[in-house]
Amino acid sequence: MLGLGVGFAIVLLIANEKLKVEVDLKVEQIYEVLPNLDCGACGYPGCRQYAKAVLENPELLGKCAPGGQQVAEKIARLLNLQVSDSGTPEMPIVHCRAHTADKTYRAIYQGISTCIAANALAPVQACKFGCLGFGDCVSVCKFDAIHIVDGLATIDYEKCTGCGACAKACPRNIIEMSPFLQENMMTVACSSKETGKATRSMCRVGCIGCGLCAKQSDMFSLEDNLARVDYERYQPTEQAETAMNKCPTKVIIYVGKTAQVVKRVS
Repeated sequence: MLGLGVGFAIVLLIANEKLKVEVDLKVEQIYEVLPNLDCGACGYPGCRQYAKAVLENPELLGKCAPGGQQVAEKIARLLNLQVSDSGTPEMPIVHCRAHTADKTYRAIYQGISTCIAANALAPVQACKFGCLGFGDCVSVCKFDAIHIVDGLATIDYEKCTGCGACAKACPRNIIEMSPFLQENMMTVACSSKETGKATRSMCRVGCIGCGLCAKQSDMFSLEDNLARVDYERYQPTEQAETAMNKCPTKVIIYVGKTAQVVKRVS
């Protein structure tokens, strides 16, 4: 028995040496710099996979949204690289502002409590472009940065890192990653492509496609009955403020860290 035990131990030692996976010290150093959240914002399943990828391809530097510029600079130092400014950060915007009381019809839903499940069935609410409010976006956020408030997905920009997980989780694609050129950004908080008459019958705060905003400022455009902000032309000018104030359903709003203190022009 003693001989067998010694034999098995020798076999295990040999197998351990033969099958041992070599650990790249540089990959481990990069991994230690990363937030280790495995959020997937970089396009890889986890931080360790991203660490390996960025070592092999330095062009991937700066893809870690939660880490931001600070993490990119630390990785650059490890790799003896120069890092440029990562550019304009992208943050999620919920293109809907209808709370429960704003929706004219909402069916009693007793299925699986997820947006994906509800979206696959007959209309749970009259507007097929609105927030379903079951919180798929909440469940995937690792930063506690989005919550369902009175039936509407609401982002806490103080906590949001721009990882994009909430946008990927929304089955109706009403959460969109958009460039944040300033701390607070003007946006059209609606996704409805119905006619104005149909939208009014379903929602009290939806875009009715009247085009008043586009007439006031070329920052806005109108397509498929829906107003949108052209962020390549983004300039919160007096004309843009006028467009926001003339909006009959008040669907043009500011979003951002201090948006609650941004006042409309009287």
